[in-house]
Amino acid sequence: MVDSTAGSADPLPLHGVVPPTVTAFDDDGSVALDATAAHVRFVVEAGCHGVFPLGTNGEFALLTPAERRRVVETVVDEVESVPVVPGVGARSTRQSVANAEHAADAGADGVIVVTPYYYPLDDEAAVDHFRRVTAAVDVPVYGYQIPDRTGNRLSLSALGSIAAIDGVAGLKDSSKDVAWLGQAIDRHPELSFLAGSDALLFAGLEVGCTGLVSAVANVFPELVVDLYSAYADGDEARARKLQSRVYDVRAAMKRGPYMAGVKTALSLRDLDFDVGPLRGPLRRMDADDRAALRADLDDLGLIHPKR
Repeated sequence: MVDSTAGSADPLPLHGVVPPTVTAFDDDGSVALDATAAHVRFVVEAGCHGVFPLGTNGEFALLTPAERRRVVETVVDEVESVPVVPGVGARSTRQSVANAEHAADAGADGVIVVTPYYYPLDDEAAVDHFRRVTAAVDVPVYGYQIPDRTGNRLSLSALGSIAAIDGVAGLKDSSKDVAWLGQAIDRHPELSFLAGSDALLFAGLEVGCTGLVSAVANVFPELVVDLYSAYADGDEARARKLQSRVYDVRAAMKRGPYMAGVKTALSLRDLDFDVGPLRGPLRRMDADDRAALRADLDDLGLIHPKR
């Protein structure tokens, strides 16, 4: 059962299923704002508890600052019933601050700040980065740790200093380091922690996470919402079974090029919108991988085969 006292320092509080929603593109590579909004509407109507545009699945690192601003404005305008918490992180503190200020001015309920990437950071630099971003806005700030992509891992000591900053409300952890996550939650139960890997949704809830940032929920939001609801209701046996199902979906969607599975799987559902391709250098699945994904999802009973 989810600990109702966790995240006491989080004014939202951010909890439940918070998909890292996709940025849709037209075939010419331009941002498709209507389809981006339609995808956000799809996950919210399926019961998700918040949305996280411009995360890794949102291809934020491949967008221009102007495109990022338009995506934030589009999602904020589309969603009223659940928190909108966009990613605002960038390589530089200066750009991260500018992104955060825009998101707050646009009406976002909070912002998520990935640790800066490319250049290695020591603890002092990481803490100063979060301090400067948090000082710039009056909305809750959530850190985002994904060291496999950024090259920078937060130490527990650095997290302690970040947690002490007024305005820091939580952390999305995609490190897959359950020992680190468990210790972080143990030391800072006042923060909202979000499990950032579909392989560790149940495990994340078990160690005290308040929410789940799930790529699978971008395509099958009802599945992940059911998992969270089962756990919140105290039915851990059902939550475990649903995690097993998520494992199967995750494995199917990881076939082929990096991150192609989410958009391909969305295109295989009977939806009234098309999120299009990934932006280069990321690429689509080829015909063989697409057919294999369709077969896997059909075997799982999640879609119907093409007639």
